[in-house]
Amino acid sequence: MPIAILILLLLLYAAVRRVNVFEAFREGAARAIPLLVSILPTLAVFSAAMGLFRASGAFDLLSSFLSPALRVLGVDPALVPLLLVRPFSGSAAIAALSDIFTQYGPDSRTGLTASVLLGSSETIFYTLALYFGSVGIKKTRFTVPAALLSLFTSVATGLLFSSLFFH
Repeated sequence: MPIAILILLLLLYAAVRRVNVFEAFREGAARAIPLLVSILPTLAVFSAAMGLFRASGAFDLLSSFLSPALRVLGVDPALVPLLLVRPFSGSAAIAALSDIFTQYGPDSRTGLTASVLLGSSETIFYTLALYFGSVGIKKTRFTVPAALLSLFTSVATGLLFSSLFFH
């Protein structure tokens, strides 16, 4: 309902300002097509790299390597696949969340913690590849370290609050 109200307010605003909504939409869509074409190669490379990483077994190897260390920190090993794929792929993270729900249930402590972690983190490398790649930025300077710090902070905070609220 709020979206419908927002659309109606937008149309009302356009009518008051005498804006041809169809023409403005058509022009915006026409300007978006070259941007889409410039983004597609980055998306294709990123998707292929994620597929190769999973298919090669490197993902499973890294997950099994990190599980004991995270277990010492009190992190459920079932969350490791979600924590590994979230910075790279939103759809892979949702698939990992679905696997956790199937195995442990959505209302279990593991399922609730996984939900908090998914909602409190971002697909850092996908976003960087998409946005920086679309405008041709090659030197990210402090963006990656700041984004990784943000990721670690959100994961630590999510784990802390999950342990407080779901224990």
